[in-house]
Amino acid sequence: MRHFMTPPQLNDEARNRGRENALTARRRRAQIKAELRAGELDVAQLLQERRDLAVSRLRVHEVLTSLPGIGPAKAAALEDAASVPGERRLGQLGSQQVQAITAALATRRAARSPRVVADPQLVVLSGPSGVGKSSVVAHIRENYPHVWFSISVTTRAPRAGERDGVDYHFIGTEEFHRMRVAGELLEWAQFSGHFYGTPVQPVRAQLQQGVHVMCEIELQGARQIRAVDPEALLVFLAPPSWEVLVARLTGRGTESAEVVSQRLDTARRELSAQDEFDVVIINERVSHAAGAVMAQLTG
Repeated sequence: MRHFMTPPQLNDEARNRGRENALTARRRRAQIKAELRAGELDVAQLLQERRDLAVSRLRVHEVLTSLPGIGPAKAAALEDAASVPGERRLGQLGSQQVQAITAALATRRAARSPRVVADPQLVVLSGPSGVGKSSVVAHIRENYPHVWFSISVTTRAPRAGERDGVDYHFIGTEEFHRMRVAGELLEWAQFSGHFYGTPVQPVRAQLQQGVHVMCEIELQGARQIRAVDPEALLVFLAPPSWEVLVARLTGRGTESAEVVSQRLDTARRELSAQDEFDVVIINERVSHAAGAVMAQLTG
């Protein structure tokens, strides 16, 4: 008669310890993906730590889709370029596969770097609240990587998910006024008790290097830039109709009726100023509006 070894029985302490270890590992993996999304962790660095217990359980596909601007389709394309299955765990990767993934990501970054052109242009994109400026800008960022976007400074506190140096440069009121007095702002404005402005030095540096620069700002800032730089291209993004804009603003459901009313009053004033702009583009469809903006650029 054959005798089979009976697995050791775990006591409550061992079971609890196992559950705690598993929970710690899950939290660590969630933290890693959050750091990747925020740009605080580099994939190359993560791959060097692939023997770590928590890191080793991550799959290639979930790591790639945690990177900014990479969805499932783009992750799959990177996996094909590196010849590494997306379901493979990091702990299963060999050194050549690590090198292949790193090279594929480096190639993508190089292709998305701002491109030098013969006639760089400063583009100012403006329009009323609710017209879809942020959506158009996001589409341009994703599909026209040769354009450099200025990052504004602001005295307001960061909102959930916002990153210093990515969404805004968050500074104090004293520093903002110092920059304004010193002439370090291309334009500035005050909204809801907070100050916003566009640092002039990074914009000039990119233009001098032959790179298109785009600023997404409000009417007040657009007028200031026109005053100091008549060669800047001012683009006004307009809604298909007033009714569509009202529906967009009231449909958000995140603001009080008073705030919505104020935004609509401001939108009326902004729409009446569209003749001050070089180009007016109606945003019926984000991809078409983004293409129309880019069609204004040479190079």
